[in-house]
Amino acid sequence: MGAPGGGFKMSEVISTEGLGVPVKVGEIDRELKKLWEADDASTNASLMNFLVYTEDPAELSKNSETIQELTREHACRAVLIAMDRKASEVSVEAWITAHCHLAHGKKSICSEQISFLLHGKAMGRLRNTVFAHLNSDLPLVFWWQGEFSDLFEERLYRLLNRLIFDSSTWTDPVAGFRRLADAREDTKGRMVTQDLSWTRSYFYRLAVARLFDDPIAQQNFAKIESVRVTGHPDYRMAGLQLAAWVIQRSGWKVVSHDDEGYLLESRDGSSIRWDFVWKEDAAPIAELAIFAPDCTVKVSREAGNPHLCQSICAGGHCVDFSGPADSDEPEGLVASQLSRGGKNSLFLEVLPQFVALLEAGG
Repeated sequence: MGAPGGGFKMSEVISTEGLGVPVKVGEIDRELKKLWEADDASTNASLMNFLVYTEDPAELSKNSETIQELTREHACRAVLIAMDRKASEVSVEAWITAHCHLAHGKKSICSEQISFLLHGKAMGRLRNTVFAHLNSDLPLVFWWQGEFSDLFEERLYRLLNRLIFDSSTWTDPVAGFRRLADAREDTKGRMVTQDLSWTRSYFYRLAVARLFDDPIAQQNFAKIESVRVTGHPDYRMAGLQLAAWVIQRSGWKVVSHDDEGYLLESRDGSSIRWDFVWKEDAAPIAELAIFAPDCTVKVSREAGNPHLCQSICAGGHCVDFSGPADSDEPEGLVASQLSRGGKNSLFLEVLPQFVALLEAGG
C-alpha cells in the first residue's frame, strides 16, 4: 500500500488493520462527508473529541481496536496519533473509518475515527495538523500513552479538558509528576487529570471504606499495628497510591522508610509499619491487609479474577464479602473513568501524600 505522504510503505513496518481508508490530510473532511453520505442507515454521534497519542507506531492498530470497544458506550470523534520521531524524513499519513454499533437492534450509531502517523521531528505538527480535525464544539479528552516527552508542552495541554495517562509505564515517575504539576499550575487546574494507576485502586478504596463502616473495624482502627500491600512489580504506582490514600484519610504521618516500606505514626503517636510485597504472578493490586491485635481486615483478588474478596476477622470470627474488581487492561480502566467522569478531586487531595511517598523512596 502506498503512503499518502509519499515514499514510505507502512505495511512493511506495522499493521494497518482497523485504520480504514488511507486519505490525504487535506481531504480528510471531504472524505468523512462522503463516508456518511454513502450510509443512510447510520447516525454519526459524538459526545467528545477523544485523542489517543503514542510515540510507538506499532500501537496504532491496537488503539483502533480499543476505540472499537470504547465507542460501544462512549460516542466520540476519535483521533489516533502515532509519532515516529526516529524517522529521518518528515511526512504524515492518515486514515479514516467509522465504528458502528446497533442502537436497540435497529439503526446503527457510529463514531468516526481519524488516524495519523507522523514521521520525523518537525515540531508543531501535533497541534497544527491533528488539532485542525477536532470537533470544536465538543470537550477534548486526551489519552497520552507512555512517558511525557518534550511534546507535552503548554501549547498542547492548555487545549485539553481531560488528560488520561498511566504512571505505571514511566521509568522516572518523580519527573513525570513534576511535569504534571507544572501543567496543572499553568492551566490553573482547568485540566482534569486521571492516572490509570489511581483508577486501578478504585474498587479497593470502595471496599476498604465499606469494611470500616463495620463497628468492629471502627473499634479497632486506633489499634492498627501494621498494613501490608501485595501486588505486581509492574504496578507499584497503583500500590503506592492506594497507600497514600489510606495514610492521607487516616491522618497518619511518615516517619521513615526502608527497602520494604514505611514506618508511620498515627494521630495518637502509635507506630504503624507499612510493608509492600511484589510478586510476578500477582494481580496489579493483589491484597491490602490491615492488622490490629484482635482484628484483621483484608481486601484481595487473584490475578485475572473479576471479583474482590473482602473479610473482617475479630475475636475468632470472620465475615466474608465479595465485590467487583477493577479491570486489568488500560482500555477497561479508561472506559470506567469516562463513565464516572467528575473532576477527580480525591486524586488531587491524595496526590501530595503520594508524591511525598514517591520522593521518599517509593
